[in-house]
Amino acid sequence: MDRDTALRHVGLLVLGINAVLALAKGGVYVTTGSIAVGSEAVNSLADAVYSLVVVAGLYVTTQPPDTTHPHGHERIEPFVALFVALGIFAAGITVLWNAVQSILTGTVAVAGLPAIGVLAGAALVKYLLYRYCLQMSETYHSPAIKAAALDNRIDVFTAGAALVGVVGADLGVLVLDPIAGAIVSVGILYTGVEIVIDNFGYLVGVAPPDGLREEILDRALAHPEVNGVHDVVPHYVGPEVDVSLHLEIEGNRTLIEAHDIETTVVESIRNIPEIDDVFVHLDPKELGEWKENESGRIGAEENDDNE
Repeated sequence: MDRDTALRHVGLLVLGINAVLALAKGGVYVTTGSIAVGSEAVNSLADAVYSLVVVAGLYVTTQPPDTTHPHGHERIEPFVALFVALGIFAAGITVLWNAVQSILTGTVAVAGLPAIGVLAGAALVKYLLYRYCLQMSETYHSPAIKAAALDNRIDVFTAGAALVGVVGADLGVLVLDPIAGAIVSVGILYTGVEIVIDNFGYLVGVAPPDGLREEILDRALAHPEVNGVHDVVPHYVGPEVDVSLHLEIEGNRTLIEAHDIETTVVESIRNIPEIDDVFVHLDPKELGEWKENESGRIGAEENDDNE
């Protein structure tokens, strides 16, 4: 399955599951009045709404390149994830407000077995959905799907907290129900913060993890004609990485030979799943542009010559 199809399928699956959970929790809340269950219903409703946004956003981001977007539309994905975060913040604040009002007014309901069943089932479903979304986000390097995975992970804990509150209220400790609702709200807000932090770097072009930079260097130096690599600048452009670097090669290479070296290195680095574009500048090693304090690496053969 290609990336575009896979992401759309994930988005539709998440949307469908969240819609079903919102209806189930909402039905139990209407019949029982439990603040914990109502908080979870609001949480699932927010999940369903943002899932719809994700599906629409993924449809846009998976469109092929065109004249106005020659590199494709993947860079829209972080904005989709941030929109998800806004919805999560709104849901968290609403849930917290309702929980506080319930504690202040003393309006607490005993939910019973229907609430216990729907919350336990939701926790299990959300855990399975979290594992699936996390795997798909890592496979296809999608920040929008990763945001959904993080939200599902928090939902497991919030459903558990709500379950504790409902059981506690059934056992006579009524205040546990709104307290559980408040805990759910904190989990919701934490998810929003986590998504913002995760996607802000994509928008401002932060450097990728050091391990990716090392792999870029390794692939560049794997070419037998490359004597050194320096001025390596990888950075995020949307969810993907662009990288520029300088290669040190023998100055007496013909233009065709130099072109072949550059092409081979570029293709090798582009085969890294996270990489989008690679920009290479060739330096004749005889010019001595290499500087020991520069961020890069010198080839093994050249290093032996300098010792």
